[in-house]
Amino acid sequence: MRPSTIIYALTLAFLLAAPAIGLYPVFMMKLLCFAMFACGFNLLLGYAGMLSFGHAAYFGFAAYITGWFATALGWPTMLSVVVGVLASALLGLVIGALAIRRSGIYFAMITLALGQLVYFICLQAPFTGGENGIQGVPRGSLFGVIGLQSDITMYYFVLVMFVAVFLFIQRIVHSPFGQVLKAIRENEPRAISLGYDVNRFKLLAFVLSSAIAGLAGSLKCLTLGLATLSDVLQWTSGEVVLMTLLGGTGTFLGPVVGAGVVVTLQEYLSDIVGAWVTVIIGAIFVACVLAFRKGLVGEIEAWQQRRVARRAGAAVKPEAAPEASAATR
Repeated sequence: MRPSTIIYALTLAFLLAAPAIGLYPVFMMKLLCFAMFACGFNLLLGYAGMLSFGHAAYFGFAAYITGWFATALGWPTMLSVVVGVLASALLGLVIGALAIRRSGIYFAMITLALGQLVYFICLQAPFTGGENGIQGVPRGSLFGVIGLQSDITMYYFVLVMFVAVFLFIQRIVHSPFGQVLKAIRENEPRAISLGYDVNRFKLLAFVLSSAIAGLAGSLKCLTLGLATLSDVLQWTSGEVVLMTLLGGTGTFLGPVVGAGVVVTLQEYLSDIVGAWVTVIIGAIFVACVLAFRKGLVGEIEAWQQRRVARRAGAAVKPEAAPEASAATR
């Protein structure tokens, strides 16, 4: 059995047993939502090589849409979530169509500016509740059968959605579409010379990433029962960048680990050190950048690859020695 499969199995077992071992379900749901958010962002940054500084726009916008449909219109839970995801995907389509015309820092600045525009819309639009946000969002039920009012039931629903998104991202990365994204990340001019419509691939990756971010935002809205301006703040966009880089871009578990570290520190240190938790997280990020350039998971995977390469080299040398001696004779 591959080591990665064992790690995935152990991680899933831990998540399944989390409520039973005393971990607060609401905290774990928040962690899973941000882990899903970071995984979707990693699809854009780690595999397509596009750095977005406004990804909170899709996370928060979907939360507002889901909250409004569930409270003001009384729509069922799953339908409200689907509408929120579609809204974030449509927003990603509009912003992505504008942003992919540029690359590098110009792409990042366009996403930052348009993300701030979405924040202003959420602040001024009448249905968002302004600075108060949308409160009292009901969890409802799953297809009218399974009630989600219980934290335990809601936790396992969020966990199922997270696992589905995680497997979906793995399937994307290992598909021909994912290989093209990697080619664009490594050498975009060469991908163009091979005949690929680079802008179409980049736009599709942007929309998929936006939709996953929207799903995370919708689930967070249902978990906490509210959608606020903090969901669309630039700080939230910076947080997801931090989570992805801390865990390791271009890895599957990296964003999950990064989200776990950041959310855990915010949850358990904020009561002890207050606002200094931001300084502590920043110091950890600086230390990670200096000591672990590929992120926590990225460095572990690189070490494992070097170890396998050394073993393969040691196995080849004894076999090559008799051939070399025969050649000398």
